[in-house]
Amino acid sequence: MTVTFLNFLHELLSNPTLILTTLLTLGVVLVNGWTDAPNAIATCISTRSLSPRSAVIMAAVFNFLGVLVMTLFNTRVAHTIYQMVDFRGNPYDALVALCAALVAIVLWATGAWWFGIPTSESHALIAGISGAAIALQGGMSGINATEWVKVLYGLVLSTIAGLVLGFVVVKTNEHLCRNLDRRKANGVFSHAQIAGAAGMSFMHGAQDGQKFMGVFMLSIFLARGEAGVTDFIIPVWLMVLCSMVMALGTSIGGYRIIKAVGLDMVRLKHYQGFSADLVAVVCLLAASILGLPVSTTHTKTTAIMGVGLAKRFSYVNWAIAREMVSAWILTFPGCGLIGYLMVRLFMFVF
Repeated sequence: MTVTFLNFLHELLSNPTLILTTLLTLGVVLVNGWTDAPNAIATCISTRSLSPRSAVIMAAVFNFLGVLVMTLFNTRVAHTIYQMVDFRGNPYDALVALCAALVAIVLWATGAWWFGIPTSESHALIAGISGAAIALQGGMSGINATEWVKVLYGLVLSTIAGLVLGFVVVKTNEHLCRNLDRRKANGVFSHAQIAGAAGMSFMHGAQDGQKFMGVFMLSIFLARGEAGVTDFIIPVWLMVLCSMVMALGTSIGGYRIIKAVGLDMVRLKHYQGFSADLVAVVCLLAASILGLPVSTTHTKTTAIMGVGLAKRFSYVNWAIAREMVSAWILTFPGCGLIGYLMVRLFMFVF
């Protein structure tokens, strides 16, 4: 099943509830581009390969391309998110619950941005809709364990692969370039890092764009009163819309998060920044092909940690790293609880 653009416009004009859910969903996409996408360009800014303004513009363009191109070939991540929770039952109550979950996600992400903590918007999305589904169904029957376990697989993949490959790749680059002139090597890796940051931005759009399109399709079907749809095709107009909104969010910036990831946690050189970007791109691509919803923030940050560890243990600012890890750990129960409570509140009010 799919939704044409003309049908969507007709339903939007005739259904005030769909207007609200559309605005909330696009708001979450905007916040994602605003708070999550800056992680993709943090390293190339920290090494001065690109100016912050140029990096943000580049990230906006490649986020757009990532959403559009990857979704044309592979929509497994979107389907995983769509099927992860159970919003079936009374379509009106389900739509109210979804709206409450989206509000919870925006609140969590905005709070993280305010404090400059690169929390995962992907984890917030998963936690928020999971908490809402539990509140809606009155228990754990609101969770599809078969799909939800893919989140855990993705978490393990991004953590272990990011750390290990970050260590291995940077050591390999050091070995290959040991006899090169340092100035020439820096020039090569400076340009390579720009390509790596572009790849990271592309994969951020590919991963996170699909997650939010899955939620967007769910909101459309619920607004139609079709709570039992299990299969769908993402229309091209939705790919374009979400990618443009995410690109707009990225263009707004996220300099607090760029500072935390690219400057405060580890001081990177050009070859180290390129190594971290390359590892993160490979991990995100593998996860997208396998249909695993992983966090781009988590993947990039663990890759940076692996690169730092290859230098020496003290090269990583572990105080900043602990703060980030604490935010990741708190996101699932914290945003999940907010989603649950927001559903209870929305159900009482509406």
